[in-house]
Amino acid sequence: MKKAMIAMSGGVDSSVAAALIKEQGYDCIGITMRLYQNEDAGISCKNTCCSLDDVEDARRVAYRLGMPFYVLNFTADFRKEVISRFVEAYENGATPNPCIDCNRYIKFDRLYQRVKQLGFDYLVTGHYARIENKNGRYLLKKALDPSKDQSYVLYSMTQEQLAHTIFPLGSMKKSETRALASEHGLGTAKKPDSQDICFVPDGDYAKVIELHSKKTYPCGDFVDKEGNVLGQHKGIIRYTIGQRKGLGLSLKEPMYVCEKCLEDNTVILGRNEDLFSRELDAGEMNWIAFEQPKGPFRAKAKIRYKQEEQWATVTPTDSGQIHLVFDEPQRAITKGQAVVLYDGDLVVGGGVIW
Repeated sequence: MKKAMIAMSGGVDSSVAAALIKEQGYDCIGITMRLYQNEDAGISCKNTCCSLDDVEDARRVAYRLGMPFYVLNFTADFRKEVISRFVEAYENGATPNPCIDCNRYIKFDRLYQRVKQLGFDYLVTGHYARIENKNGRYLLKKALDPSKDQSYVLYSMTQEQLAHTIFPLGSMKKSETRALASEHGLGTAKKPDSQDICFVPDGDYAKVIELHSKKTYPCGDFVDKEGNVLGQHKGIIRYTIGQRKGLGLSLKEPMYVCEKCLEDNTVILGRNEDLFSRELDAGEMNWIAFEQPKGPFRAKAKIRYKQEEQWATVTPTDSGQIHLVFDEPQRAITKGQAVVLYDGDLVVGGGVIW
């Protein structure tokens, strides 16, 4: 009998993934990862951390399904590989995607290592994506429900990880997932989806950055494209490319963050049309559809999770990076975000925008 470790977040998706794999006859255990402490998220120790509630929800689902359940402490790894990278990126003027780092360094690295160490065959998660084996190569594909597709945040998966991972929900709609949860009597059936970064539950990411860096970030000038001072910003970490709200300025026309200049601590504002560009460079590339590209190729690309991918020409460089030129200008290409390449439903690969 094949053995599967189910990553259970306490939400409806991983709960149903566990139920489906159990029904398929796998020998299963449920695992919830403890990723952060109250103090990591700036939550008072007197409060119950939301992650503790999620642990209990996952435990109840595992009990309902008749599978053993364990909590693994990954707080030190999460602090190092996700929170510290998050802080460092903002300090360097980038806007990171911590969900991608969590998948890359925690779920499909640290947790996957436990899968191997404990003699399990598969890691199972509630992600909406599909894995296929074609001629001996494992391929990552979009979920059939485009509104729930999570392939963008999974682009860093390796061949070994794909070979030992199961995504039971990849061919389902969210409504079907919730219906199955109800049919199985799972307490998470009506639990709302999480919307926030898990370690920033109140949305105040600047507070978390200051907490972990033990720094305060000085005020500086908002300037326009010509260098004219428009006002004072509250610290460069509080702004990202394309931002309009929260600037605290009274201006004659809408202005957006177009650039952050670390050297003189200025935030450069411009009009909406100033945000559009066609080119980007990316590194830390991971290729899924093939080992390495042999030359320039055409693909569709997306530069943020909710964007619809757009046609582009991709040119690999000798240093393992890519230079990408979109057919049409794209809004707010942002350093630190991921660019993920697609061929239809297939994830070709992806990397980090520089």
